[in-house]
Amino acid sequence: MRFNLPVLVYQEKNCVHNHADEIAQMGKNALIVTGRNSSKKNGSLDDVINALKSKNIKYTVYDGVEENPSVETVMEAREIGVKAGCDFIIGIGGGSPMDAAKAIGVMIYHKNENKDFLYKSVSNSQSLPVIEVPTTCGTGSEVTTVAVLTVHNEKTKKSMSHRIFPRMALVDEKYIKNAPLKVICDTAIDALAHIVESCINNNATEYSKMFAKEGLEAWSKFKDVLLGNREATDEDFHNMMYASTLAGMCIAHAGTSLPHGLSYPITYELGIPHGKAVGYFLPGYINEATDEDKEFVLKAAGFETVEEFSKFYKKACGYEKFPQELLDKTGELILSNQRKLANCPYKVDAEVIKNIISF
Repeated sequence: MRFNLPVLVYQEKNCVHNHADEIAQMGKNALIVTGRNSSKKNGSLDDVINALKSKNIKYTVYDGVEENPSVETVMEAREIGVKAGCDFIIGIGGGSPMDAAKAIGVMIYHKNENKDFLYKSVSNSQSLPVIEVPTTCGTGSEVTTVAVLTVHNEKTKKSMSHRIFPRMALVDEKYIKNAPLKVICDTAIDALAHIVESCINNNATEYSKMFAKEGLEAWSKFKDVLLGNREATDEDFHNMMYASTLAGMCIAHAGTSLPHGLSYPITYELGIPHGKAVGYFLPGYINEATDEDKEFVLKAAGFETVEEFSKFYKKACGYEKFPQELLDKTGELILSNQRKLANCPYKVDAEVIKNIISF
């Protein structure tokens, strides 16, 4: 049994300000990678810039990361970072900017490589140092090696081949306090998917299940907020970020499985949020698992049955039936995805995929 998580994590109020000295140890010239709007609205971008200024660290802001970032976006940011002489990366936002930050770190380090290098297998991945500042409660990208990018010529999303852990994660729940409920729902469902898929997984261990149980129990404490049944408290916002980071630790150890693999073509073709897409396949995935695994994830998350969770997902995310032709195509594609199939602990064939999709 093996466990490795070399990310320095701080979860506390004002943690960006509190750890400016450690940020400054990463380099002398930062490339800040973020989206177009949210980091400006929630104060995270200002916090990072102020921390850098306080330590006389140069910086360049790249704020062109779109939802589900493309390989082309990574290459555009690489060009800006190389020209500016940046020697470390700070990703601010949800999964899109944080994933992009890792990929950009790889490509600036390997500044003479073309975009195909992102998907080239290497024995020892190298990157500029990366710091992540999450501002949503879903991806857990701040503690994983994964960077998922949109590959337009294949009409899907794919994880880059390089596995890069961030050096540091600065987790502050204040950044999600003004987020729309829809954003919180979509990202929180993604966090749940990470935990569930890490549990119902051939790579699950006592370590990963320890993080999973803690994460599921934290998640269960705010799930009624996702339905709009009450206003979120400070404790809820803390648990949202805590559960998300724990979920990232789970998949850093065990990986994701079928629901994530099934979701990528759906997200690409329909342009819907990742959490909503992956959540669509969670009930069916859980239903195919052993009774022991089902009981573990459902009980810890506060559900009695798979059917109860399915109803919860539909209400929280606004259920819509995806086009059957697209679902069928997605089902065919997953059967050739050896990585996701290998992680699934039960036998997978066309009939099982059909059951998951149609649950």
